[in-house]
Amino acid sequence: MTTAEPAADAAVDNLAALESEAIHIFREVAGEFDRPVILFSGGKDSTLMLHLAIKAFWPAPVPFPLLHVDTGHNFDEVLEFRDRVVEKHGLRLVVAKVQDWIDDGRLEERADGLRNPLQTTPLLETIAENKFDAVFGGGRRDEERARAKERIFSLRNAFGQWEPRRQRPELWNLYNGRHRPGEQVRVFPLSNWTEADVWNYIAREKVELPSIYYAHQRAVYQRDGMWLSEGPWGGPRPGEDVRELSVRYRTVGDGSCTGAIESTASTVDEVIAEVQASRLTERGATRADDRMSEAAMEDRKREGYF
Repeated sequence: MTTAEPAADAAVDNLAALESEAIHIFREVAGEFDRPVILFSGGKDSTLMLHLAIKAFWPAPVPFPLLHVDTGHNFDEVLEFRDRVVEKHGLRLVVAKVQDWIDDGRLEERADGLRNPLQTTPLLETIAENKFDAVFGGGRRDEERARAKERIFSLRNAFGQWEPRRQRPELWNLYNGRHRPGEQVRVFPLSNWTEADVWNYIAREKVELPSIYYAHQRAVYQRDGMWLSEGPWGGPRPGEDVRELSVRYRTVGDGSCTGAIESTASTVDEVIAEVQASRLTERGATRADDRMSEAAMEDRKREGYF
């Protein structure tokens, strides 16, 4: 037996353990809560999360709907993929459009054009309107320091706010879903996964993703060290030259703040090799909204964001 074989066996065992944990979490929530919902954007983490939910309840359908907070600045390829997946699996999709909140005056456009920070109010109001008591998110602890602090079951108060001191211990995979009326629990089945785990599992399960996760030619311009794409969110500014490059996206969010990376990785195996060689998380490398301050993500989580 070569040394590569034990390493490969260990990787398989790790993915099996992560899958088992996530499926257990989905079933626990189904048993403990009345109105769960899955946050689904069409990105790789939410797509993987949905894949695991389908496995958790197969052959029955997924017993809860999907929720997408649409900033209006999403990539066309991702929205097309989102709608196709929903139709394929016969799912119910609730869409909270940031533009609706702007149109009726509940929100105002930011001077910098970013809409990711505007997602919190539509998210919280849609959760309250639909009386969702458990909300699945695709956050992982390796993405960002604030997310590393959060439990798998994360209690939010009646205002949807995160209070770190109210988090409960989770010993022996025992999760406490108790909450008062009006409170909610955010649930993170992928907490213990890494970006490499996600891609290795995608390869193993042959999970389909939006095309922009793989290398393609795109017109981009550079700002703050990131390659941004032209779109309805504005740009380029004077002096920002547009170039045609081979790029791909490591994470997918609002087009105004999600950067591409130069890449020729056009297959899952090539992406895995690229991820393993990287020293930066995908959010740290390509998300401008996380660079606004050292505590940008933690501040937004305290307000009610994921």
